Amino acid sequence: MKKYKLGYTSGVFDLFHIGHLNILKKAKEQCEHLIVAVSTDELVQSYKNKTPVIPFAERLEIVQAISFVDEVTAQTTRDKIAAMEKFQFDVMFVGSDWKGSPLFTETERILKANDVDVVYFPYTSNTSSTLLTQTLNKIVQTH
Repeated sequence: MKKYKLGYTSGVFDLFHIGHLNILKKAKEQCEHLIVAVSTDELVQSYKNKTPVIPFAERLEIVQAISFVDEVTAQTTRDKIAAMEKFQFDVMFVGSDWKGSPLFTETERILKANDVDVVYFPYTSNTSSTLLTQTLNKIVQTH
C-alpha cells in the first residue's frame, strides 16, 4: 500500500524533459491516485511574461499520455490552497527549487495545517525547459 491516497502536482510542462518525467514517476510511487495540473498559456503569460513553446492543448495531451498520471486538469491559478480545497489531496509534490521561497512558505504552512503533506523532489538542474529554450534560440540565431 502506498503512503498517500491522493497526490497533486502542477507545472507548465513545456518542452517536456526527464526532470518532468522524474517528478511524475516519483510522485506516483508515493500515491494511489495522481492529479497533475498543467498551467494554461494565459497563466504562464501572466507570471512569466512569456508564452510556452508548446501550446496548452498539446502539453495537456502529453501529460495525459504518461502512465504515472491518473488525472489531468487545467491550472488557471497558482493558488495551491484553492487546489487543495477543490481536489482534497493529502499530499502535494513540488520541485525543491520552491522550498523556502517567499511565495511558497505561507502556502506550505496552510497545507500542513490542513493535514496535507508537502514532498519536495530534487530539482533537475542540468535539464530545464528554460535551458532547452535558450539552446534552441542559440541554434535558430546561428542559422
